[in-house]
Amino acid sequence: MAQAAAVAKPPAPPRRRRTSATPRRLPYLLIAPAALLMLGFIAYPVLSVFYYSLQNYNPTKPWRNGYAGFDNFVHAFTTDPIFWDTLVFSAKWVVVEVGLQLLFGLALALIVNQTFAGRALGRAMVFSPWAVSGVLTSAIWVLLYNSQTGITRYLADMGIGSYGTSWLSDTSTVFPAAIVADLWRGVPFFAILILADLQSVSKDLYEAAEVDGASRIQQFWHITLPHLKDAIVLSTLLRAVWEFNNVDLLYTLTGGGPAGETTTLPLYIANTSVDAHNFGYASALTTVAFVILLFCSMVYLRLSKFGGQDK
Repeated sequence: MAQAAAVAKPPAPPRRRRTSATPRRLPYLLIAPAALLMLGFIAYPVLSVFYYSLQNYNPTKPWRNGYAGFDNFVHAFTTDPIFWDTLVFSAKWVVVEVGLQLLFGLALALIVNQTFAGRALGRAMVFSPWAVSGVLTSAIWVLLYNSQTGITRYLADMGIGSYGTSWLSDTSTVFPAAIVADLWRGVPFFAILILADLQSVSKDLYEAAEVDGASRIQQFWHITLPHLKDAIVLSTLLRAVWEFNNVDLLYTLTGGGPAGETTTLPLYIANTSVDAHNFGYASALTTVAFVILLFCSMVYLRLSKFGGQDK
């Protein structure tokens, strides 16, 4: 009986091997050095700006250095008229630039999306200015606006305007001149992103719309624009942030002049820190600019319902 019971007893289940947690952690361990390095390069400067924004820090006047609290912020909002002038001009610059770049970029994307002879060459010519750096772009347009050898010289030869006219030194023409120079480089950015999204629009939608009798304008309004919504929202947000922080082109093209007419807030920050060595106040202005950009970006994404479905 004992032998029969022993035979009828089911075999014990196989013992599970304990899996080591090392293979699961290995990917994180491999990317940890790069992540820590990036965190150091990003977190340290940001935290340093927040720290110095609460300090009076000027290497040329060490006897005035020390904790300032919120004095730098109070000075910016109450007693510094240049701060408000540069903030207003920055908003004007961003709205005009981004609006015009979006308009022309959308038009160019719709054109090069069509089938025509030499389309590849046309696309290359449209997108090529985006590959040019901001400093080189401003150098090109400085030569074009030169009063002796530039556009104004040829216009004067045709009887339009007078010799020796410099659009970059005249307060009535410097803003349009700077707008055109930055448009030349910024429009391809919108054209590239919008064209990439246009490639994914199904042609069946347009064929069905034509069968229903929809015109080209109706197809654009009810098919193309809704499909491009997220691309337009993202591209305008990115470009607005870049244009707000635009320093290289304006610094090389106009230097913020004439008479401070083209001084943006980031350019004012650069002059305050590099030229005046007032790093404490410049850090406070940088913090204010960061908060403004963060708040405007959140509101813009919220109002545009980015990534959501329109009802």
